[in-house]
Amino acid sequence: MEAALRLYVSLIPGSSLDWLSGLPADTPSGPAGSVRLAGFTLGDQRYMAIEAGPLDPFNHSFSIMLECADQAEIDRLWAALSDGGSTEQCGWLRDRWGLCWQIVPKRLGELMSDPDPDRVKRVTEAMLRMTKFDIAGLEQAAAGN
Repeated sequence: MEAALRLYVSLIPGSSLDWLSGLPADTPSGPAGSVRLAGFTLGDQRYMAIEAGPLDPFNHSFSIMLECADQAEIDRLWAALSDGGSTEQCGWLRDRWGLCWQIVPKRLGELMSDPDPDRVKRVTEAMLRMTKFDIAGLEQAAAGN
């Protein structure tokens, strides 16, 4: 858990690993010290993590969406978080620890809010064909190219 959290806070501006601790008593999840807790901040969102062994693997029920200002930020986060993990359609990836992330351009939300339903349809169709989002490709779809 600590290695994962240190990577996450190094990638996202305004982030910090606020605290780490182990539970001093036995728990149903394991002996004293085997359950670890952490508090961390990613950007302006605070989280708490619990490491208690392989009881429940990660799935899409808990994932983190990162909204990116530009393609360079998408590319940087995509490369770092997918390293040792796997990628999926629509901007989704699973990092090497199994946590799911969606790396999304801010521009996608703007394009999907367009009042022209044909434009939104073209952007949606382009988005569904992408693995890592490509802002230029989304813009081309919006324009009808």
